Amino acid sequence: MKKRVLFYFTAVFATISLQSCVTNYVVSTPATYASEYKTNAKLASIDSKKIETAKKQLLNSFKEEQAAAARTLENTLKNEEIAKAVRYSAKIDDILTEAETYLGTPYRYGGTTRNGIDCSAFVLSVFGASAGVNLPRVAASQAQQGEKIEKADVQKGDLVFFSHQGRGRISHVGIVESVDAEGNVKFIHAATSRGVMISSLNDSYWGPKFRFAKRVISPEIFNSNYANN
Repeated sequence: MKKRVLFYFTAVFATISLQSCVTNYVVSTPATYASEYKTNAKLASIDSKKIETAKKQLLNSFKEEQAAAARTLENTLKNEEIAKAVRYSAKIDDILTEAETYLGTPYRYGGTTRNGIDCSAFVLSVFGASAGVNLPRVAASQAQQGEKIEKADVQKGDLVFFSHQGRGRISHVGIVESVDAEGNVKFIHAATSRGVMISSLNDSYWGPKFRFAKRVISPEIFNSNYANN
């Protein structure tokens, strides 16, 4: 009888212990693992979003810096171009100011002074004194210098060449003094009749004798020489 009772209690205790172990294994362990997995996944998602946000902020910052640098460069180039245009315009004005000091000087064939001067000597004297440009002595040789310019594109400071024999040899030269809104060109030159004076290309005498125009001081050459000095 005692053995049966002992066996019964032993069996019951073993069953209770086994159920307790099974319950602890099945319920507690998976629940803890799932909770930790969800927590780690959530943290990983947050970190990933932070990284993406940081990337976007970095890229946006880089783009803004690039745009600012581009604007600065553009403004610098614009300012440089404006400065070049102003310097060139000022130099052309210097040439014309020098030319106007000769107004009224009498014409003298072969003359090279203010006491008497011919057309080509007048041009070379003006450009030499005001711009440091050395031109040939005669008009036909001066016509070989510089860049040929269409009549519609003539500007102040350009040279205009004429031939007294229609399409023959170049025999006269002058300096463009002004171009108005309608494109009317006036030039300053040493004329045989009245010495250094201002005439128009629309003049009935000079108009038919006009051959072409040349630009002996271009903005590019002038600013290149300016930068090297």
